[in-house]
Amino acid sequence: MVSLLWTFLIIIGIMYALFTGNLEVINNSVLLNANKALELIMSLFPTIVLWTGIMKIAEDAGLLIKFASFLEPILKRLFPSVPKDNKALGYISSNIAANMLGLGSAATPFGLKAMTELQKINDKKDTASTPMITFLVLNTAGVTILPTTIIAIRLAYGSVNPTEIIAPAVISTTCSCISAVLIDYLIRRRKK
Repeated sequence: MVSLLWTFLIIIGIMYALFTGNLEVINNSVLLNANKALELIMSLFPTIVLWTGIMKIAEDAGLLIKFASFLEPILKRLFPSVPKDNKALGYISSNIAANMLGLGSAATPFGLKAMTELQKINDKKDTASTPMITFLVLNTAGVTILPTTIIAIRLAYGSVNPTEIIAPAVISTTCSCISAVLIDYLIRRRKK
């Protein structure tokens, strides 16, 4: 659905440029911005590799399991239907840890593994279960303590103080996380 929307918007933009005589602007923009996108990806790559490696070391050292046990009281309340010893809770906590560090790319594999484990205990295989929906809400609106990707982007574009985003990121993501979890909880209660 989203791909159709983007395709529609791109076609509208190209048609508008064609009718207004600005097709050259689109050509120049596409060519210049493709190069800038590649440069941005190459500048972000070392940061992503570094933090993904750190997360792998933390996983191998058992730090993510300790973080999972620290989050256990919270995860028990958020996911009451998931058994205590289920692997999904470990993957969920690993996903939360990676997202807290602003590492969406490192969080994705943990999120996919968590969803796979949650699907195994799902009674209706063709419908998302309540824990799956709660995890998706938590993953989407999670708290970010250290937005490393945003800091790397700000650094790549020459920001004088790329880390000044930390406090606003913590405040805004905390508010969004609390709001999302409360809405999810209220919807779950209403359905019961």
